[in-house]
Amino acid sequence: MNTQPAAMIAGTSSGGAGLVLALLLLPLLGGIVVAFLKDDRMAKLTALTVSLVELVLVVPAWITYVPNGSRIQLALSVDWIPNFGIHFSLGIDGIALTMIALIGILTPIVIGGSWADKLPEGRGAAGFYSLLLVMQTGMVGVFAATDVFLFYVFFEAVLVPMYFLVGRFGGPRRQYAAMKFFLYSLLGGLIMLASVIGLYVVSKDYNNGVGTLDWQTLSTVMDQAPLSTQIWLFLGFFVAFAIKAPLVPLHTWLPDATAEAPIGTGVLLVGVLDKIGTFGFLRYCLPLFPAASKELAPLVLILSVLGIVYGALLAAGQNDMKRLMAYISIAHFGFIGLGIFAFSTQSIAGSALYMVNHGLATGMLFLVVGMVIARGDSRSIRDYGGLAKLTPVLAGLFLFAGLAALSLPGLNSFVSEFLVLVGSYPNAPVYAIIGAVGMILAAAYVLWAYQRVFQGPVRGNALVGLAGGPGTAGDPAKASIADLGVREKVVLAPLVVLIIFLGFYPAPVLDVLQPTVDATLQSVGLADPVGGK
Repeated sequence: MNTQPAAMIAGTSSGGAGLVLALLLLPLLGGIVVAFLKDDRMAKLTALTVSLVELVLVVPAWITYVPNGSRIQLALSVDWIPNFGIHFSLGIDGIALTMIALIGILTPIVIGGSWADKLPEGRGAAGFYSLLLVMQTGMVGVFAATDVFLFYVFFEAVLVPMYFLVGRFGGPRRQYAAMKFFLYSLLGGLIMLASVIGLYVVSKDYNNGVGTLDWQTLSTVMDQAPLSTQIWLFLGFFVAFAIKAPLVPLHTWLPDATAEAPIGTGVLLVGVLDKIGTFGFLRYCLPLFPAASKELAPLVLILSVLGIVYGALLAAGQNDMKRLMAYISIAHFGFIGLGIFAFSTQSIAGSALYMVNHGLATGMLFLVVGMVIARGDSRSIRDYGGLAKLTPVLAGLFLFAGLAALSLPGLNSFVSEFLVLVGSYPNAPVYAIIGAVGMILAAAYVLWAYQRVFQGPVRGNALVGLAGGPGTAGDPAKASIADLGVREKVVLAPLVVLIIFLGFYPAPVLDVLQPTVDATLQSVGLADPVGGK
């Protein structure tokens, strides 16, 4: 029996289905080609070309998608393992579309930003850029999968390229960081696999005796399962997603992975890969286990606000700039978790928008940090001071990205953070108030990092090439450190434009997200406390 519902493919053309398949396969094929290229420059050019073509393909997908149409659009489904009701099923909703668009935007930016990176000795550019493209396929697959088993396959598969990107091309402790990342994620995936198997078995009781892992079918029948069953299945998915997000206390792999990852890899790690966890909350935990989601929401809210405060406090105390990026992300993921489990259309829409805005703002900040490290040859904040005198454009863009990360009004993150807090207050006032405190702490850690690196007297590694040598006062006019070059400005320019544009006019993204958000809240069976649909 084919359990694929007709509703899933309603209004979907074969061209639309082919578009999603092209978005999935193009980076994989490009990655295979790049892997066999011997010339580093040709490998870079090929990878950049493939990523730009992928970005172009996102445009017709965005135009074709009808926000008020069926929940899953541009769908493709073929039998894969029919004896177990498993299909190779792809499709997108509003949240998946925005995340695929984010991947399309960030990947060529990461490739351009990594162009001049020094790779470890004996590690060629072909391997690095090939892995980036393969990881792009895995990330697209995670967001586009509409069969739970296929989602699990992509969820696990994306670990492989990230493991090698960190373990082969990262910093001095790269092997430790890569193994820690892999073991944490693998453990979460194995726990989720147990829930996937349980979900298939339990679905027989509510699907006319036929087991299925089709998301659309499960989202319409699993609300009949008793609370105890839902809780056990929910927990299996939740642990995997909480590790990936990451929520405190399952976050400890992220600072190590972020600190040792190459800058471009780190951008994709905190900008996209971690969003798989929060996407999982929205796509799987809430619609498939609505009773368990309501029952366990207080626990998730506690972990979320704990992450906001904990991440902010540790960020303020960091000396390592790359670890600073990790703790900033932990704090921001706390806001996303708060919005999702506060159960209002405003808070969930804010969280979904935050997933995009965090990727842009923190991605830009991470790239700028990489540009600072490339000039000073150190990740330590103590090795810098007065860098604005030598690199004013770099300093200005660091401040701009930092202000976006701390949610300054007029920049993109403010809209999403505002929606999260306003939407969370009716159902979770205490948690919303604690979250608001996190906004104040964000200003402290971002501005303090900027002040220590760029303001004050020129000193530390920023004095390479100055009269007097490192650690002493010198003449900035004699500095050998160059400000941003043309390539670096071109890499950062799209992010500046998007951050400003979405800060003043987030409607194009919110309009795509809102129907999916409404459907997600409706699946939980709660009335919207702030008057949404």
